[in-house]
Amino acid sequence: MTGVRKPLTGLRLLSSMTEEALAAVSLVNITDQRSIFKYIQIVVIAEGMASKTVIRGFADCTYHADIFDREEALLAKSGLKADCPGGGRIEHDPEKKYLKVYGYSQGFGKADHAQSKQILQTKYPDYTIEVSDDGY
Repeated sequence: MTGVRKPLTGLRLLSSMTEEALAAVSLVNITDQRSIFKYIQIVVIAEGMASKTVIRGFADCTYHADIFDREEALLAKSGLKADCPGGGRIEHDPEKKYLKVYGYSQGFGKADHAQSKQILQTKYPDYTIEVSDDGY
């Protein structure tokens, strides 16, 4: 019979649930106030191995690992896994609609800042976003 779907069971159900959870993860979550803060890229992975790269950065996190630990715990509640390919810093000035992505993480290494810029543009399309490999 066409048009009739079998109910998802077992691993197919789990995979479908984590892929839905993956789709619900926002690409960007950073401090929206004027500040300079550490950020990381996180590769979020669903059970079926689908993945996407997201940006997280918070002024209240002293270390890049603090950001990762917080986000990894949240993602795990949805059955998702996380990996951090690198980090850096973001300077955010909402009044000027300006972001600067630069530096590196001592623990995770340097993120691909060009990729970070592309991801940030999805949330801040009207911002000037500068990328630099200088600074810490």
